[in-house]
Amino acid sequence: MSSAHRDAFARESLPPIEQRPEFRFELPALHYPDQLNAADALLDRHVREGRGDRRCILAPEVAWSYADLRDRANRIANVLVDDLGVVPGNRVLLRAPNTPMLAACWFAVVKAGAIAVTTMPLYRAGELRHMIEKAQIRHALCDARIAEELATATDGAKVRTVLFGTGDTELERLMAAASPAFENVATAADDVALIGFTSGTTGAAKATMHYHRDLLAICDTYGARVLKASPDDLFTGSPPLGFTFGLGGELIFPLHIGAATLMLEKAPPAALLHAIGAFGVNVVFTAPIAYRAMTSMLADADISSLRLCVSAGETLPAPVWEAWHEATGLKILDGIGSTEMLHIFVGSSLEDARPGATGKVVPGYVAEIHDDDGNPLPLDEIGKIAVKGPTGCRYLSDERQGTYVRNGWNYPGDAYSLDAEGYFHYVARTDDMIVSAGYNISGPEVEQALLAHAGVKECAVVAKADPAHGTNIVKAFVVRDDGAAIDADALIAFCKGRIAPYKAPREIEFVDALPRTETGKVQRYKLRARADDAAPATG
Repeated sequence: MSSAHRDAFARESLPPIEQRPEFRFELPALHYPDQLNAADALLDRHVREGRGDRRCILAPEVAWSYADLRDRANRIANVLVDDLGVVPGNRVLLRAPNTPMLAACWFAVVKAGAIAVTTMPLYRAGELRHMIEKAQIRHALCDARIAEELATATDGAKVRTVLFGTGDTELERLMAAASPAFENVATAADDVALIGFTSGTTGAAKATMHYHRDLLAICDTYGARVLKASPDDLFTGSPPLGFTFGLGGELIFPLHIGAATLMLEKAPPAALLHAIGAFGVNVVFTAPIAYRAMTSMLADADISSLRLCVSAGETLPAPVWEAWHEATGLKILDGIGSTEMLHIFVGSSLEDARPGATGKVVPGYVAEIHDDDGNPLPLDEIGKIAVKGPTGCRYLSDERQGTYVRNGWNYPGDAYSLDAEGYFHYVARTDDMIVSAGYNISGPEVEQALLAHAGVKECAVVAKADPAHGTNIVKAFVVRDDGAAIDADALIAFCKGRIAPYKAPREIEFVDALPRTETGKVQRYKLRARADDAAPATG
């Protein structure tokens, strides 16, 4: 395919051919034209086909139709090209909470053939500086309310930053003078459309590159074959659009089918639950911790409109699934995805959702359980999940490409088993398997036992080195439920009543909160470091 990118940085930074995964396009829906701009398929197509008046982007005190969003995105695209000199292939950093203007900016970048680099609102200057340097960013669109960290990150760097969001900032003034008409750049299907940075649960964030065709592929696989939402649905969620789980669930999936999405700047559990009732939300994307919290808040909530509840980003404990289902009658659709794969590749539909299982492989993908040498394992044996499909890992100039992709397979780093019915069962992150006195112990299994105690609000389990005995012990960090009176010895005894005694924590440390990324994932590497430095809380 002939690239439309005049700036060849992204294409030249792709991994060598031999280090890329094998891509599979068996489904007819995945046969895309050589020339493809994802913005046309997700946005312009609806206006062109007579759906311009349909509701598209909602927010408190905001209601945009598809035509409204297209016109704003076109104006911003003209600003990018005419006022800022952006050319196809340039990387444009986007920084804002989830707002309609962030959605318009994202579409403008894609329309202009540039590459969207959407960041988390809570990222600090050091994290932003890493992204700017890694992706060689020279242009940024930023919400004026959170511009300070970006200004610090770009101090001395040649980054042209344009602010928006207050109604009288530079971008709004330039938009007012710009044309609402824009001809989308005729990008190739395999031109890079976005660079997504991983959330940093294991240290330095990695930059992943995804093509225009990838943005449609997740819609034609997970969206069409598993989620099965309706054009009349209203979507919302808590993840930032800088997290590909949020980008898919709160922007790409709804717009692909002509549905609407509700943008929430902040969506802690109480606010998310209120928004579901206030706006009549039908589809929600959030993390397991939010479902656990919302379950205890349902007494005064109206969730009568809700019908699809999606969970990803971290393993969904069976007790959380069961409590939500018992309280609401709704099944949570669990799933595993990754920034490297763009979105969910194993997940549950309404028909096959069950507690304790992540789900089945998403049509269009294949998944196997491999041993350390890359050989398929028999059913019910624990190994590394390996995936191929229409999307896959392409790190930007990163030696870790050879770890994630081997022999054409993507290895997301999770230990799983596969049963005879085709259900994948999560065991742990491969680096969260704890080897203690010769036993292999799954950290998440211990966490589920702890969460069954009424006094436990949150917990995380890690290995702590035990040099005296040349092994590791299981250590748990526990957040007590509000007002709960529980001590470590009692909690250890409780665990031993639910799982084999050798799996139960040897130490428990009570903490006020667990360290998390902005996307809600527990940063276990920080807990492992803390565990090795800390004195024991109990024996």
